[in-house]
Amino acid sequence: MSVRDFSPVSPTFSMPSLLARLVGILALFASAACFAQGTAGPYVPTPWPIVDELLKLGSIKKTDYLIDIGSGDGRLVIEAAKRYGASGLGIDIQAPLVELATANAAKEGVSDRVEFVVDDIFQTGLLSRATIVTVYLLPSIMGKLVPKLLKDLKPGTRIVSHDYALEGMKYDKVLTFDFQEKLDISGTTRTVLYLYTVPGK
Repeated sequence: MSVRDFSPVSPTFSMPSLLARLVGILALFASAACFAQGTAGPYVPTPWPIVDELLKLGSIKKTDYLIDIGSGDGRLVIEAAKRYGASGLGIDIQAPLVELATANAAKEGVSDRVEFVVDDIFQTGLLSRATIVTVYLLPSIMGKLVPKLLKDLKPGTRIVSHDYALEGMKYDKVLTFDFQEKLDISGTTRTVLYLYTVPGK
């Protein structure tokens, strides 16, 4: 199975697929609850063509340790491991999504290089491990996240942000393109990817 094929809902009816269905349903309820409570945002999987562009913009290498904030089903971390040989960590506040991502990593044979944890992005002490960070959260959260990133990340760490700029930080590159599938996600086909480098302290 290709990493592009996994999803919370499987077309077969084996016990593993039924479990995947249940996890997917629980993830949807959990994401709705988080959204209602005003947390980082609902679970919105990043479309695969955008995953491709995001990883290319980040210039992922085998020596990188990628941390994806709000990692959902784990696709960014898993794809970085499969395609580039990188290691990584996914952080998500929703336990059902962490379970789903962990299962997906096992299916794709990269469990030895990636892991997923339930954690609060504003409380976690894990960010300093990153050489690159990816993030796709609500704009209301992004501004609050910048001080945490600047405090915890090492100078030279790359950050790739999907759609929303990091307030007060100067980006190195920006990539803008239209993608039709985004229309159902955000009401627009416009996609913007920002690349940053954490400055010296």
